Amino acid sequence: MLAYVIGVVLFALAICVSVALHEAGHMVTARMFGMRVRRYFVGFGPTVFSFRRGETEYGLKAIPLGGFCDIAGMTALDEVTAEEAPRAMWRFKAWKRTVVMSAGSITHFLLGFIVLFIMAATMGLPNVDQKPIVSTISDCVRGGTTVDQVNNPVCQPGDPAPAKKAGLLPGDVVVSVAGKPTPTWDAMVTQVKAVSGPVPVVVERGGKQETFVVDVPKVTRPAANGGTESVGAVGVGVARSIQYGVGGAFGGAASFTGDMFARTWDGLMAFPKRIPAVFNSIFGGERDPDTPVSVVGASRLGGEAVEAGLWQVFLLLLASLNFFIGVFNLLPLLPMDGGHIAIVWYERVRDWLRGLRGKPAGGPVDYTKLSAITMVLVVIGGGVTLLTVTADIVNPIRLQ
Repeated sequence: MLAYVIGVVLFALAICVSVALHEAGHMVTARMFGMRVRRYFVGFGPTVFSFRRGETEYGLKAIPLGGFCDIAGMTALDEVTAEEAPRAMWRFKAWKRTVVMSAGSITHFLLGFIVLFIMAATMGLPNVDQKPIVSTISDCVRGGTTVDQVNNPVCQPGDPAPAKKAGLLPGDVVVSVAGKPTPTWDAMVTQVKAVSGPVPVVVERGGKQETFVVDVPKVTRPAANGGTESVGAVGVGVARSIQYGVGGAFGGAASFTGDMFARTWDGLMAFPKRIPAVFNSIFGGERDPDTPVSVVGASRLGGEAVEAGLWQVFLLLLASLNFFIGVFNLLPLLPMDGGHIAIVWYERVRDWLRGLRGKPAGGPVDYTKLSAITMVLVVIGGGVTLLTVTADIVNPIRLQ
């Protein structure tokens, strides 16, 4: 129980730090371009303490959830003092404002990448695509008519596993079996089951492809329909994680980051249609593991991962949440940063088109006219957050 509590606290703290660094990203880039940063605070609510360095006030609020960065003149409608006016944010070029407003999401992406890099360099990254990477090689492969006989074969001196006898090693990536490509582990298993006798197996080892002749025997094993079947077997196990080492960690983390971006986007697009399932789970329906989770739910999963000693799962959850927050925050909807970026470039393109027609630049977008839409989105966002938090309390997703 103590490990679970520690895991929950660690995960929640990591998210708080991530959001605080998000705001720090805004602050650092704004100051880099010369914008006036009034305040940078971690947390919300009553001020615990604060201090001033130069023109910026730094502080800590009582509720350590998130934070904020107050940049003078984010829009032309914001009130600024005479001293702040020359360095108001809206006076800067569109690309500079875009960098500042996207810096929060970029910080999340960097944090996610750093987590994946650490994983790649130490414990490895999950083999989510089920690449046909050999992890273990059995001492022997014998037939059996029960699951116990198959999983616990009695090895005899004259029964070495075909893969071991042929020279395959852990870490080999199976490229093809009997001339047929094996892009996934399932494809490799299917092909092995269908062959027998001496079969050429091409593997990738150390960046080079090598061919081994594996004498594949037919063994009797339990079938899916409850009977038995005679299938080919070579005695290898799949690698659940891909090991990179320090040298290949950067490339491995970069590749995995690209995959996570794709999955994050797919998950975001599927987000609306999964909300009804979250609602149903609150009233006794089975909780679909693919439904959205709140920070509460993610923290609970983090606690379960620590309790089970699954630090790889803990770190992967942390990286995933950072990527999700970063992508979600760039959606072109107010009040997210992506909404402000969209308005900046709307004004830029509009003024460029007006210039082509010989007209002067238009005025700044009136944010007050967008307040109704903004409030609707805030209410919807608040409702979804309340819904997911409730589901994560009464019917949480669990690791097992």
